Amino acid sequence: MSFFKNALASMVGTVLAMIALIGLLVLIIILSIASSKEGPSGIVRNDSILHIELDGLFTERTNKHGGGFDPFGSGSGTGLDRLVQDLRYAATDERIRGAFIEVKNPMAAPSTMRDIHKAIADFRASGKWVVAFSEFYTQSGYYLASAASEVYLYPEGEFDWRGLNGEVMFLKNMLDKLEIEAQVIRGPDNKYKSAVEPLIYDHMSDSDREQTAAYLGDIWRLMLEDISASRATSVAALNAAADSLSFMNSLPEAVDAGVITGLKYRDEVIALLHEKLAASGAEEAKDGGSREEDLPLVKMSSYHRNVQEKQEGNAKDQIAVIYAVGAIESGEGNDQTIGSERIVEALREAREDEDVKAIVLRVNSPGGSALASDVIWRETKLIRDAGKPLVVSMGDYAASGGYYISCAADKIFANPNTITGSIGVFGVIPNMEKFFQNKIGITFDRFKTNPNADLMSNSKPLNEKQLAVMEEMVAEVYTDFITKVAEGRGLSVAQVDSVAQGRVWSGEDALQAGLVDQLGDLQAAIAEAAALAGISEYERMELPEMIDPLQKFLEGMQNNPEAQQSLVREAIYREMPLLREVESLRNMKGVQARMPFILNLN
Repeated sequence: MSFFKNALASMVGTVLAMIALIGLLVLIIILSIASSKEGPSGIVRNDSILHIELDGLFTERTNKHGGGFDPFGSGSGTGLDRLVQDLRYAATDERIRGAFIEVKNPMAAPSTMRDIHKAIADFRASGKWVVAFSEFYTQSGYYLASAASEVYLYPEGEFDWRGLNGEVMFLKNMLDKLEIEAQVIRGPDNKYKSAVEPLIYDHMSDSDREQTAAYLGDIWRLMLEDISASRATSVAALNAAADSLSFMNSLPEAVDAGVITGLKYRDEVIALLHEKLAASGAEEAKDGGSREEDLPLVKMSSYHRNVQEKQEGNAKDQIAVIYAVGAIESGEGNDQTIGSERIVEALREAREDEDVKAIVLRVNSPGGSALASDVIWRETKLIRDAGKPLVVSMGDYAASGGYYISCAADKIFANPNTITGSIGVFGVIPNMEKFFQNKIGITFDRFKTNPNADLMSNSKPLNEKQLAVMEEMVAEVYTDFITKVAEGRGLSVAQVDSVAQGRVWSGEDALQAGLVDQLGDLQAAIAEAAALAGISEYERMELPEMIDPLQKFLEGMQNNPEAQQSLVREAIYREMPLLREVESLRNMKGVQARMPFILNLN
């Protein structure tokens, strides 16, 4: 009898659990649909203050699907596009008196950071005040805050100021211990192509140290120049403070130097915002409130929904902005990876659309598959051959394969601290014969129909014939690469080779080398595309369509192992981003046109 009771109880429990799960799923869907509506979430009153939180990862685009639905915390982060666009609009919005920026732990590569700094500085230049506050300023956090008119720090807070550190992890000694040989083939004279160096060296080569010192020095100098201009302090003083770590040891010294306006608790900053509203004659200040709840604060997400329709026009002519973000691979790809099929489809759609008068390709990529890069390059060449203006806007990275897909454009724009160039190729075939045999006791035997059928086996070394063939293959890819760059840039092959050889350049240096045409952000590139097309009024069309995270989640809830694994991977990558790079290395197929690393400032 007890058996049937237990069985019945178990059955009831299972049914109730299933009902609860279904209910939870329905609730998630309802909340997601509700939050995804782009209508105003409330009225932006007169005398409002923009409340901007700078925290976490910044990405190229804001996913317009799902209203921030992100069940595994693996989402796209804060979109640079929306932040810049809304700050530009708010600068002329009479309802907005100023901005309150809370800086936490923003993370992004240098070019993105500079775009955000510029957007804040432009908002301030419109005559509106900007108050920044943090309990702890990282170097990147302070860089963004420095664009504000007033910069405050918690009295017992921390200020990290020590300069930039470029650190490379070398795997050679580990591979030696494991008896794994990385058989590396680099393009001719590709001495700067350092992506393979961690596999074959235990320290930076002279060539890599030379290029790293150049571009990292440019990034640091540009940061100091921007901060100096915003805070009325000298570059020399900022460098001296980094050398001595004085700002880290003494916050009053940072105040005396003018890099921090003052030390205040958060409630004191709130009181300051009330004072600013009252001084401006704002109606909201006449009620005499002093609490944060009494401030007319408007979060950026609410502000965007409120003004979105006002930002949209009704012009027939369009400029297509196509986002190519992430490592380059063959196949479909996703919002974090450039799949050649997906990007080619977007480029073709824009080329064949008669309403699209010009195309801007926004490239933020360290490169990847040389073959996939060439497939995308071909489509950009067809656009240029068709006579439709094509302008490239380089983001944080447009290097190696990222430069490959850019070189056929009519004009190339880069930020001064964009990391570009790295025009070079390599291939890696691991020889794990001794690892298998000596470390884990596995041996291999084989039968071959042809002498070199085992060319791609990782359980044996390459023979002389196979190595010669691989070297010739890589050399041909490199020659093809620099020939296409020469054609696109109007240079000789020798001129391109002299600035190629895998060398990484900052945007400033790339301009001097003839690899880019002009320094400027995405807005500058769009303006140039409009000028080349001879249009003054246009709509902005963005491609490819971003993936709906709700749909992705629902696919993962079904009996779909691949989708479920994707969800788990994205959750893990958020906490351990290095693993994404490891998987990227594991998925390398064929000859690679890829940068050695990703540089984030935090």
